[in-house]
Amino acid sequence: LVKKKKKKEKKIVGGIKMLKTEMRNPKSTHIDQMSTIEMVKLMSEENYVAVKAVEDACDDIAKAVDAISASMEQGGRLYYIGAGTSGRLGVLDASECPPTFGVPYDLVTGIIAGGYECLVKAGEGGEDKRENGIYDIESRAVAGDVVVGISAAGGAAYVVGAIERAKELGCVTVAVTSNDDSALAKTADICIYTDTGAEIITGSTRLKAGTAQKLVLNILTTASMVKTGKVYENLMINLSPTNEKLRRRVISIVKDICEVDEAKAVELLEANGWNIRASVNAYKQGR
Repeated sequence: LVKKKKKKEKKIVGGIKMLKTEMRNPKSTHIDQMSTIEMVKLMSEENYVAVKAVEDACDDIAKAVDAISASMEQGGRLYYIGAGTSGRLGVLDASECPPTFGVPYDLVTGIIAGGYECLVKAGEGGEDKRENGIYDIESRAVAGDVVVGISAAGGAAYVVGAIERAKELGCVTVAVTSNDDSALAKTADICIYTDTGAEIITGSTRLKAGTAQKLVLNILTTASMVKTGKVYENLMINLSPTNEKLRRRVISIVKDICEVDEAKAVELLEANGWNIRASVNAYKQGR
């Protein structure tokens, strides 16, 4: 069966077509008069929209994963670039890759408009500075890298400028946006369109759109790391025991793979610098 595409929702106000992410959500028109539990239930209900939007975008997400993993296998890197919430989510996902997958810190990099100060202090004007987006990407990316531009509305000049420059540099470009006919969607090689619609609080894309973005980024890096051998079965084979919780996890992984007791797992790890791969290989060679 072929799925029928949903008709694009368009609304004209004063001769200008409104973005879906800027429309008013009829379900929350009177949210200021709702009880606490009514608000909580409504927001919870609307979060399912974000999950469904990601599900509907799976084909394009898969295209991006294939591009990212192919790039990494050739020595390429992944860059996220965004402003505000979108930028913060990119930095968050990038920062979690080294401890989870044991990869270098420069394999996945998050870039936010206005710099790292804007991670903790909003600087919304940064999204309008196209020239900064161009500079931030051309000073880092090279041909063969993958650059993912993240913008819910899809019109942030900082992000669009960065993606246009990345294409000129020979990078594969990806858009993550909740407006399919936006400038960002039209510019990137691959567009991941998450149709999250109108927010509970009009225009506050840190809500459903942001949730969808986080889900997409989780998939992009996790699936790419799996495809490039950073995971064995469903275990974090490159994990480093940097705290007590992770030390217990490393021991558990060696126990599971080698089918040994805890004492033997610790023995193997201590003899191999607490490196999971080396410990497993040593065990298999000694059998």
